[in-house]
Amino acid sequence: MRPLLVIALLLLVGCAGADGDPGPGSTGATAEPRTEQPSGPDELVVELDRGDGSPVQRWTLVCGGTVQGDHPDATAACAHLGGLDEPFAAIPADAMCTQVYGGPQTAHLTGRWRGEPVDLQLSRVDGCRIAQWDRLGPLLPA
Repeated sequence: MRPLLVIALLLLVGCAGADGDPGPGSTGATAEPRTEQPSGPDELVVELDRGDGSPVQRWTLVCGGTVQGDHPDATAACAHLGGLDEPFAAIPADAMCTQVYGGPQTAHLTGRWRGEPVDLQLSRVDGCRIAQWDRLGPLLPA
């Protein structure tokens, strides 16, 4: 019985063709990776609360052909973010984070980045959130 199963499997594999032809019933199309271009420049609003009673600071940042906005180090922030794969990725729900307090600072980021909406709350209340904050580098000035 087993030799028949092996022969049947070999016949199925052989149906694809030795020349890479996908076989009968296939359209022959290959999936190309999506390379959608953003609809416009990357635009962010950064709201930073230092947690010390001082007023919340608010900056705009536009990264594209020309760096614009009132962010204190817009050029460095755009260059840094442009080098990150997913700068605004959320921390996974099952992440195990060290219980280290990094300070009372919080930030809220909104806007668009690489054509995707951004709405991210940041803090420094544990190791994961401190790392997330630090990863954004010059976007969140000290």
